[in-house]
Amino acid sequence: MAPYSFFNCFNYHPPIIGFSSAGWKDSVANITATGEFVWNLVTRPLAAAMNETSASLPAEEDEFAVAGLTPIQGERVKAHRVAESPVNFECRLSQCIALVDAGGRETGSWLVLGEVVAVHIDRRLLDGEGLYQTAAAEPVLRGGGPSAYFAISAQQRFDMVRPDDRIGR
Repeated sequence: MAPYSFFNCFNYHPPIIGFSSAGWKDSVANITATGEFVWNLVTRPLAAAMNETSASLPAEEDEFAVAGLTPIQGERVKAHRVAESPVNFECRLSQCIALVDAGGRETGSWLVLGEVVAVHIDRRLLDGEGLYQTAAAEPVLRGGGPSAYFAISAQQRFDMVRPDDRIGR
């Protein structure tokens, strides 16, 4: 359940998300052993609990209990999701890649990619058309440096239409 700053979506169809782990940590070992994981959105109200899950704990220690979070059994995977998080993606491992530098030398970091097989979104975060409202969830992002985080707000939103999607093209 550890937080990973290096996270992104890598594919639409099928939806594939991933993260990079600096070192072979318990999360990577568990995912490669089970072939499953859950991504949980970190929100401003969950930031302190998320930070607690980054502690170096013995593998047998329950990170949910340490962080004061509630585990919920996944619907399509055996891994648990965080009940307090308003957005969860249940995933099946598609690839675990040892990252190498330009010279082909292993870096000690791993890229874990998983296909999203179930999505859970708190309905309060959907507008009347069923579109997810990012700012309403109050997600946090990792900033530069060892302790910097940023929150997203509706005031920071701006829209752009891609050139190929403009009317008249």
